Amino acid sequence: MNRSIAKGWWLLACLILLAGAAPSLRAQQPASAGARSWTASDVIFQKNAADFRVSPNGHWAVWVSSAMNRETDKRASNLFLSNLQNGQEIQLTRGDDVAVSPRWSPDGKLIAFLFTRKPADAKPGAEEARRQIWLLNANGGEPWPLTHLSRNVDMFEWSDAHSIVYSAEEDPALWEQETHARKDDTRAIENAERTPPVRLFRVRVPDGDVTRLTTNSDWIRDFDVSPDGHWAVTVNQQELAYAWDQKTLPKAFLVDLSNGKEKQIFSEGRIAPYYVKFADDGSGIYAVAPYSTSPRFLTATIELVYFYNMANGSVTKVDLHWENALGRTFQVIKGGFIALLADGVRFRPARYVREGGTWRQEFLTGEHDRNIFGFELGPDDRTLVYEYTTASAPPQWFRATLDGASIGKPLQITNLNPSFKDKVISKTEIIHWKGALDETVDGVLYYPHNYQPGHRYPLLLMIHGGPTGYDVDGWEQSWAYPMQLYTERGAFALKVNYHGSGNYGLKWAESICCGKYYTLEVPDIEKGVDSLIAKRLGDPNQVATMGWSNGAILSIALAIENPDRYKVLSEGAGDVEWISDWANVDFGESFDAYYFGANPIQNPQLYVEKSPFFRISRLKAPTIIFQ
Repeated sequence: MNRSIAKGWWLLACLILLAGAAPSLRAQQPASAGARSWTASDVIFQKNAADFRVSPNGHWAVWVSSAMNRETDKRASNLFLSNLQNGQEIQLTRGDDVAVSPRWSPDGKLIAFLFTRKPADAKPGAEEARRQIWLLNANGGEPWPLTHLSRNVDMFEWSDAHSIVYSAEEDPALWEQETHARKDDTRAIENAERTPPVRLFRVRVPDGDVTRLTTNSDWIRDFDVSPDGHWAVTVNQQELAYAWDQKTLPKAFLVDLSNGKEKQIFSEGRIAPYYVKFADDGSGIYAVAPYSTSPRFLTATIELVYFYNMANGSVTKVDLHWENALGRTFQVIKGGFIALLADGVRFRPARYVREGGTWRQEFLTGEHDRNIFGFELGPDDRTLVYEYTTASAPPQWFRATLDGASIGKPLQITNLNPSFKDKVISKTEIIHWKGALDETVDGVLYYPHNYQPGHRYPLLLMIHGGPTGYDVDGWEQSWAYPMQLYTERGAFALKVNYHGSGNYGLKWAESICCGKYYTLEVPDIEKGVDSLIAKRLGDPNQVATMGWSNGAILSIALAIENPDRYKVLSEGAGDVEWISDWANVDFGESFDAYYFGANPIQNPQLYVEKSPFFRISRLKAPTIIFQ
């Protein structure tokens, strides 16, 4: 089935289920007769903005706008340019193709980006478009392709104003060419000998001449180029089945781009970087890597920062002075880096200044500092663009000035989804209660549009996946969790950051490992429902639950443990039988053996006891399943 049509059917089915399958959960009228109602189209066709990059002169930002196309039924993304002085917006690309990862040339004259579009001179009947590097004059005009590879380009970085380094699979070998000629589309999941390595290449601008830079036989998943263009740092995957068993960790290498010689770095201890970046002066390399106390798995983790000193080869763990560690968005700047730190339902923006072998922390402060969800600092170290949103405020991007740790003079530079202003948006509240082990649990509560104090309303749980996912005080109106479609119909919606959720530190994330899966999350959620019923907000006779992945897993568990409470279930991609999960899911061993404490070969009875399938007869609620 077409993906967006499937999403539309999912929304329709869930709404019918909420309104009609259980008589006690019938829909109610929107809160305001004058306001426009929310529709499935509002969810599917909303616009998103991401990947902002500030120009070298600090006057402009290029960014990616993405949305579903109503005519083609495909998701397209295009490049936009925003004037950072007055917010003027200029569209740079058009059409139904996918443009991502814009990067300014060092001199600011060109914008390179990845574009999945067939060139104008492509032969009729040519194969589907490949993701290639395209160029665009910063002053305007039509973009043109720089590379013409038989493979997709994975990622790229400018090394100087006249050359770009990129990663891509090596060209097809004879065996692969012959297989393709036979129209044999068989694909081996684990076949390292036949899987092309991902290597580094350099392409000259503007002539497009390509030079191979590395001859590695593994798969480069991330890289960066030093400020002088002489070095690269790479993160190389060592086994194709790493997600399943996590046996062989990725490795990081320092590569001399003049001769391709490489040296492994960050090899001390158990550091498995997934993101690497040179310091602004080339004196060292920052790496972001997951950390867990588990001796075998990196399944429930926090994100730590390490620094490799180019002068002496030493590695230092950067003290973030923050127990919950890194949250999201890490950017190297002059003299250090800025980051969003993990802080429960929000993030804490901070600047780190390198002082010898230590880093001094400064929290960023400003009008929107507690609800910044993404940012980009320009090369001048002062021009900041950032995303601001709350659970009741759709996201917009702002330009501001960063003076030390102070964010000042914010100017909104996007006007995303202006039609949302004509609609009622739920009041939201961050709530807390005592969950399992008598520990505090956080939740995001969405109020019904027609809420009146003193009245009870249906209560719908909307449980996140992961389990190391987490819910934040930020806008959520997605095909998986269409919040306003439910609250408009007169229901409370509750999101719960149960034990095992991310963004709360390592102890919380690891709390459900090693056999405790289900035992803490279910009481966390149940006690959240109890608290809302005790406050006379939720109606005890009108409770439903839904979720995707781990959210569906927990919804099934809730309805089996307490079958008389939950009247309706909506389950997306949720497990009921864990032996099949272990054998078939691409992360089966690293997930199941970690959270259950053993795999089914070691302890088959444990998997029977953990699998809701063997107690499914207890389920009473009407249930819709998406798989």
